[in-house]
Amino acid sequence: MWLTWRAATERALYGEEGFYLRERPSGHFRTSVSASPAFAEAVLALLAEVDAELGKPDALDLVDIGAGEGVLVAEVLERAEPALRDRLRVTAIDLSPRPAGLPEEIAWSRELPCCFTGLAVANEWLDNVPLDVVEQTADGPRVVMVEVHTGEERLGGPLRPADREWLDRWWPLTRMGARAEVGRPRDEAWASVLVRLTRGRAIAIDYAHPVDNRPPCGTLTGYRDGSVVTPVPDGSCDITAHVALDACAEAGRRAGAISTALSTQREALRELGLTGARPPLDLARTDPRRYLRALARASEEGELLEATGLGGFGWLSQTK
Repeated sequence: MWLTWRAATERALYGEEGFYLRERPSGHFRTSVSASPAFAEAVLALLAEVDAELGKPDALDLVDIGAGEGVLVAEVLERAEPALRDRLRVTAIDLSPRPAGLPEEIAWSRELPCCFTGLAVANEWLDNVPLDVVEQTADGPRVVMVEVHTGEERLGGPLRPADREWLDRWWPLTRMGARAEVGRPRDEAWASVLVRLTRGRAIAIDYAHPVDNRPPCGTLTGYRDGSVVTPVPDGSCDITAHVALDACAEAGRRAGAISTALSTQREALRELGLTGARPPLDLARTDPRRYLRALARASEEGELLEATGLGGFGWLSQTK
């Protein structure tokens, strides 16, 4: 069966018996959440900033979009001070079933709240929003079709006008054979978050690239059991592609964001207090156990900050 990559990915990831309805992310790839509790602590610090900016409202929302196993919000809830925890309304958004053992204070939903005030975090969500792949030909860009059981590809028809407009603005193809992923569905997905945010901040964290440095052959990739594999849309693997966060930022502005910041995870987490600094050697002599704990923590923070790894992720922060 031949489909566009957008339709094939939707079917493979979220259709009946789709990958994300059947599998848990931790079994296939490492995220910032699974790398260290320090990530949840940084999100808690960010939540405290937003709480202060909003004047400590009676109810403060924390919305985790693409929550996976609910680990992030569970860790934030566990670490929150009682005065903050008592005011928190925590919602985890995911299409998969609610994980066993999740604290009852965490609401589990397949859909975003109609409105919320506080902080929304989308950590590695947008990269799994399905999109079309296109290739430049002598007659202009054409949609790439894929056979869902084998991954074989062939060229289809021309782009729809809205997709062609997006491509010309955000990922212009300048040579024959060049490929792009049309990020318009991701712009719309991100705008849907900002529309529902009454007051507060929304953060998108993902693999990203800027308009002046798009990869010439695209970034479509598969993951299975911790390894990169050929992306075959048969439901056997995760299918992902990097995110044009700059285009998402513009969509967020159109949806009402009044301030926007684009940075890297390394920069953002450093502003939230993570350093990755090793403990002083003197501590090893005076308190060896404390030294080892501090050393392990430094290693975890270092992984989150590594510029060629998790620290290189893009951070889009928008406020309303």
